[in-house]
Amino acid sequence: MKPVWLASSMAVVLAACGADSPKRAREYMPDMARDPAYKAYAPNPATRDGLTWQAPVAGTIPRGFRPIHYGAGEGEAARAGEELQNPFRATPDVVRDGKALYVTYCLVCHGAEGKGDGPLAGKIPTPPSYTSERVYAFPPGRIFYVVTNGFGKMPSYASQLSASERWKVVTYVRLALQHRREQPE
Repeated sequence: MKPVWLASSMAVVLAACGADSPKRAREYMPDMARDPAYKAYAPNPATRDGLTWQAPVAGTIPRGFRPIHYGAGEGEAARAGEELQNPFRATPDVVRDGKALYVTYCLVCHGAEGKGDGPLAGKIPTPPSYTSERVYAFPPGRIFYVVTNGFGKMPSYASQLSASERWKVVTYVRLALQHRREQPE
């Protein structure tokens, strides 16, 4: 025979779980279920500095972002060229995507064939041709470095193109404009 308190406790628990009641059930710690919402730029009494939007913790890296730690200058560009490896193989999809990005961002200066004869060529210092001996000798990592950080008169495209998009542009330049057939390691 079960104790009376156990049976009555079970009855209370089962009654509390009933979904038929039009009344709202009692909640334990209601703030855990419905916390107050604050707008991003609104004051917030729950934070130390009173701001809702908090800066990221120092030293953290956004998900999907891989920083490259190279300074400016010829030496750093050469070091990047030796160390950075293209993660993409020259598949038709990668080359197609690289071409679309090249046409959008690079063609205006570098031209359709990468010879530095784009529509802006007469209005800006002439960009180097991808088929020149100097640029042809660049490893893929160095081209990626230049697209990422800029070099000489060329600005950085890191804010416009993600790292994977920049590598796709490099793949397109190497395969289609420099006519190289090697595959990245």
